[in-house]
Amino acid sequence: MRNNLAPVCLFVYNRLIHTKKTIESLKKNTLSSESELFIFSDGPKNEGAIKAVQEVRDYIKSIEGFKKITIINAEVNKGLAFSIIEGVKKTINSFGKIIVLEDDLITSPLFLTFMNKSLDFYENEDKVFTISGYSNIELPNKFKDEVYFAHISSTWGWATWAKEWNSINWENEYIFKISKDKKLLKQIKRKIGSERIRMLKYQLAGRINSWAVKRLFYQVMENKFTVFPVKTFINNIGHDGSGVHCSANGNFDVSNELSTSSSGVYPNFREDSEINRIIYTKNNFIFIGKVYSVAVNRLMFYMKKNGIIKK
Repeated sequence: MRNNLAPVCLFVYNRLIHTKKTIESLKKNTLSSESELFIFSDGPKNEGAIKAVQEVRDYIKSIEGFKKITIINAEVNKGLAFSIIEGVKKTINSFGKIIVLEDDLITSPLFLTFMNKSLDFYENEDKVFTISGYSNIELPNKFKDEVYFAHISSTWGWATWAKEWNSINWENEYIFKISKDKKLLKQIKRKIGSERIRMLKYQLAGRINSWAVKRLFYQVMENKFTVFPVKTFINNIGHDGSGVHCSANGNFDVSNELSTSSSGVYPNFREDSEINRIIYTKNNFIFIGKVYSVAVNRLMFYMKKNGIIKK
């Protein structure tokens, strides 16, 4: 594995403190000194962003601790979606595979090890589309493998191969056709829950511009899966109101303990109905809302019946 490590692509913009934390944790990875690092710095969106973008660019020029560092500074603001699609394509076609990070992700010291091992192990598994370093579901205690498989995907530290990335249909017309097929949307919702369906509609309405939405729906349509670690190798520190695409959100506060060990048990691909159910429940906001509503109604009935509150 050490002779054929995937390059690491890091996308940065104007968040100096976040970028420093991301780099410092990445440098602590076991394979950092043997990995090539490509840093894509997007140009300032307006005059108010020029100073912050330059501060990040001054910092990334000082980075050490990797096998080789290549910095690509955009002259204009491309936006995250275009930057990632273009940057990943350029890099992945040279190396055949890639590991991707953004500037607000703290990695476990074993993140690069996990990603490279997974890329090697599942390279020839046709059902596997991408590898995720992040995970946030509770699995049954009986689950002993290193990874699980799911239709959903994550943008918080991920990896894939050129053959998969280059197969994606990025045209808006592709997801537009999906959105108009109600029967198909119901089938998709059973696999990934309603929240991703809502993101698809936001994308088509122009409320968001997400490369990840297009990748996800192509993946689902092809009936392919993401490999997730049982315990996360990634924590996101970007939901503090500093990001362009992420508003302040306590739902993603850094509280997950990062994995610092590995069982080494990498199973062959298999779809697990129990895991599908867990993921559907977690990502189906409509279902969660109904459960919450029923629980509240029952509580109110109980409190009224027992005189705790007035009718």
